[in-house]
Amino acid sequence: MLNKKSVDDINVKGKKVLVRCDFNVPLQDGKITDENRLVAALPTLKKLIADGGKLILCSHLGKPKGEPKPELSLAPVAARLSELLGQEVKFAADDNVVGPNAKAAADAMQDGDVILLQNTRYRAEETKNGEEFSKELASLCDVFVNDAFGTAHRAHCSNVGVTQFVDTAVVGYLMQKEIDFLGNAVNNPERPMVAILGGAKVSSKISVINNLLDKVDTLIIGGGMAYTFMKALGEEVGDSLLEADYLDYAKEMMDKAKEKGVNLLIPVDTVVADDFSNDANIKTVERGGIEAGWQGLDIGPKTRELFADALKDAKTVVWNGPMGCFEMPNFAAGTIAVAEALAEIDATTIIGGGDSAAAVNQLGFGDKMTHISTGGGASLEFLEGKELPGVAAANDK
Repeated sequence: MLNKKSVDDINVKGKKVLVRCDFNVPLQDGKITDENRLVAALPTLKKLIADGGKLILCSHLGKPKGEPKPELSLAPVAARLSELLGQEVKFAADDNVVGPNAKAAADAMQDGDVILLQNTRYRAEETKNGEEFSKELASLCDVFVNDAFGTAHRAHCSNVGVTQFVDTAVVGYLMQKEIDFLGNAVNNPERPMVAILGGAKVSSKISVINNLLDKVDTLIIGGGMAYTFMKALGEEVGDSLLEADYLDYAKEMMDKAKEKGVNLLIPVDTVVADDFSNDANIKTVERGGIEAGWQGLDIGPKTRELFADALKDAKTVVWNGPMGCFEMPNFAAGTIAVAEALAEIDATTIIGGGDSAAAVNQLGFGDKMTHISTGGGASLEFLEGKELPGVAAANDK
């Protein structure tokens, strides 16, 4: 059980608070095209402002690779955040992040003021967790709040290094929610617990499968990774995605599931196409019926029913990875069916970030889920049972 101090456990009145946010938003011609991450940050920021803290916000944006790239400046974020908060968010435009603008702005702050630092990845040390930059960030503040789950699986200056040079390091509401749902639901779930894994590759989910088999009652496997499991059972998969190096591993996992009494489900029928394209010729084939020249791009109708049925009585569900190439409408039915099934059941439904989060939101089921994680890579590592540096660095209660 992870028990971290949060913004509710501290008094920030009159104190300078460095808040690590996740403002890694998509930009097009200097315009923010999706502001979900800004909106998600507001509860923590409003709480700290209301408590009379002096807020210094920081975040990375994209991959400037340790040098200033004007197109990856956080200036547009400061402008939009000012509108969302209804008060000025002063942008400290220092290419070295902690420079004269940031220092002057921090010195001049009144209680409840907000400033935003430049992209932390303008500094090469950020991703190497260099001590000098960590100290510079810490020098601006009395208290550190980490609310950026999307980078929690990385030990960088702005989320881990800085905590070594401040007395108080706590988590914000977003991080708290991720710890409560992802961390604790997996370690102490209400049963039956079902995990649904999809996406392209078995190789990227090895430790996840292994860890979840110790915890779940049912494990559902769809998406591209299912074909490696089919092939491991000696079935033909045609031109479907296949990781030949992982056939033994897939066998091992099926054996482990049997041994643990876990119900492991893989597709019983498949929607196949003669080309990787929405305009390809399409048909549905039974298990083992994928011919050469055809590739599986979604789960078939019987599988959709099978999976939905397995979810009916679930009390905790974790879903990571789509069931097919849902970005092509002809191969989205499987992913939609799973989202619909989850929207209808009375259970704690947790969507691991990345593609599954995008799918659920695009399909309009976002508000029907208990929790949609904001971090793809970080949520996967949580499901693997790993300790996340960004979480570990916060003070324990």
